[in-house]
Amino acid sequence: MKKIKEVLGKSFTIIAFLIFTIAWSVFVYVLGGEWLYFIPLFVGDFLFWKTLNYKFWKKREKKTKKKKSEVRSWIDAIGFAVIAATILRTFLIEAYTIPTSSMEKSMLIGDFLFVSKTAYGPRVPITPIAFPLVHHTMPFVGGKSYTEKIKIPYHRMKGFGKIERNDCVVFNWPAERLGRPIDKKENFVKRCVAIPGDKIELIDGQLMINNTLHKEPEGMKTQRKYRIKARYGLNIKKIYKKHDIYPDDIIAIGNSEYIINATEDAILDLQRKDGVRIIEKDTSITVEKFLGLSSIGSYPFLAHNPYNWDIDNYGPIIIPKSGTTIKLTEDNLPLYMQIIRRYEGEEMDDHEKFKTITNTITEEGSYDYKFKMNYYWMMGDNRHNSDDSRYWGFVPENHIVGKALFIWMSWDNTKYYTCKSKHNIPSKELSRDNLCPICKRNRINNTVITENIGKKIRWNRLFSSVK
Repeated sequence: MKKIKEVLGKSFTIIAFLIFTIAWSVFVYVLGGEWLYFIPLFVGDFLFWKTLNYKFWKKREKKTKKKKSEVRSWIDAIGFAVIAATILRTFLIEAYTIPTSSMEKSMLIGDFLFVSKTAYGPRVPITPIAFPLVHHTMPFVGGKSYTEKIKIPYHRMKGFGKIERNDCVVFNWPAERLGRPIDKKENFVKRCVAIPGDKIELIDGQLMINNTLHKEPEGMKTQRKYRIKARYGLNIKKIYKKHDIYPDDIIAIGNSEYIINATEDAILDLQRKDGVRIIEKDTSITVEKFLGLSSIGSYPFLAHNPYNWDIDNYGPIIIPKSGTTIKLTEDNLPLYMQIIRRYEGEEMDDHEKFKTITNTITEEGSYDYKFKMNYYWMMGDNRHNSDDSRYWGFVPENHIVGKALFIWMSWDNTKYYTCKSKHNIPSKELSRDNLCPICKRNRINNTVITENIGKKIRWNRLFSSVK
């Protein structure tokens, strides 16, 4: 060993470190202790980089080093920060923003979340070669931020637990049809209401899990649409500030008549304090309006809605569990064909699977199919304003990103759109010409006026846990 060290000189430490890393990786692979893969990083830091003080009880000895140039110092600092942030973001914790109202009032537009990757186990990057700290699109210039020349099969490291009912989960939207790899699909956050093996059903808007009424966790605030009639017109800005009902959630349908999307508590408070005479649940959501179509994509879960379901009357459906076998027939095939065709077929490079199964069902009447993965059912708390599993189906386990932990920042940027005639206009009805659509129908060219009525930072939500 001494002679080898003399021959190799300064290269001895580097070569020894590389041999140790390879041997250690083989040892960890055999042992199955995936988190031990990170040990060589600390060994390398101790031998070469010296970024951490391993003798923290002693002051470091100052060594005379050749002074780095200002540019070199900046490059080293930025490089270390990017590497550290990438490891942290990939394997431990990542920040996300709530862009839509599907989880209100449990989570609000403008909430900034920290999401734990270790809760269910971090997913090894499927596309490891990518621009650091960017999801799927390059900032400013556009285009893909990753390459698919090297792809790693799906693997999840061991985590602290498993997905449980009512967890708020971040996942890649499975029904995306933009050709992106799994880990680069758009991120969604919803509540997992059913886990593998559960039976789920909606009856008149009531969620049933395994034939039992869904028990809502503390902090969960479900919303739905109500039809109300007031004694006089509602003051939209006042309603927002007093009852926290967003302007976009108040739709005028007649003389002092509205459809309002809100929590039951907010509606009852509105009735007591603001002269509302009639309140009833809105039942105008019909089968014809549903049709199994999602407003965010053209790939419906239930094409043509063969079961005549709507978003308040849905199911029953059994959530697939890894290793379980189900007898597929023409009747239940629409529920599971997306799983077989895409998640366990096309995305696993098996393009003939679905064709083989459907041919067997046609000829023999049924096919015994064994699921390869666990699946989950995700729904938004804002039930009448959420694109979720009712529209695009099951979430496979290889699409799971992590568990929402807590809100570190919340920014309220609510805007109120009106016109000179005092018509409130939901943001989704704004036209490019910026003219009020209600006035326009009456041949009046009233311009839409935008007013920011948000509260800016929501101090009461900072560092609150996600429930």
